[in-house]
Amino acid sequence: MKKILLPLFLCSFLILFSACSTVPYTGRSQLMMTSQAEENKMGQEAWRGVLQKEKISKNKKYTAAVKRVGKRIAAVSDRPDFKWEFKTFDSEQANAFCLPGGKVAVYTGIFNYISNDAELAAVMGHEVGHAIARHGGERVSQGMFQQAGAKGVAVAAGSKYREMALMAYGIGSNLGVMLPYSRTHEYEADHIGIMLMAKAGYDPRNAITFWQKFSKASTTNSFTEYLSTHPMGEHRVEQLKKLLPEAMKLYRKAKKR
Repeated sequence: MKKILLPLFLCSFLILFSACSTVPYTGRSQLMMTSQAEENKMGQEAWRGVLQKEKISKNKKYTAAVKRVGKRIAAVSDRPDFKWEFKTFDSEQANAFCLPGGKVAVYTGIFNYISNDAELAAVMGHEVGHAIARHGGERVSQGMFQQAGAKGVAVAAGSKYREMALMAYGIGSNLGVMLPYSRTHEYEADHIGIMLMAKAGYDPRNAITFWQKFSKASTTNSFTEYLSTHPMGEHRVEQLKKLLPEAMKLYRKAKKR
């Protein structure tokens, strides 16, 4: 009995000594084992690696748009402590990201799905949403919880059943915890992103048009979504439509300034 309870004890111990934070806009509680300062340092180190690896775009139209939109999103993010940087990288991949501390990258391939600044704001707002929600730090913390649980399972199972128990634990914790949380982070970044773009004066209805276009290129369906870190495009659009009335209020308020 003691061996069976050991994994639970270890996880409870980690939770007890973790800091609790609240995600902006959604109000979801997080258990964090990292500080914002630690996350910013990790972001800075990762950013140096990205700058060494990726090729800066020479497309003046794209680079100007990323900086223009990025500055407006950053201005309403309520994170003056972030050292914001906005870079456009020359790549066919349709991708963007924001590292902890405000290091934002947009790959030129994403512009195949973008028609205007407002749709770019939907993309950049989403990525900034990940950063201000501290999703990177939360994933690190979840990894620590998962590793602690694995150690407990290994001890509880004993040498005879250890390999089988760890395999079952790994599959169960990934499908039951890690992947669903990743999809939660995506929905949460969508939520924060549409509010940020609205506050920055971009029509939030463009978030829906962007994700409708972008989702057509996705191979995720109702079955593979269960095994994916990202939700289906259709589901994202459904959630954004529910958030649109609130976002439109922020947009109208921003336009009156």
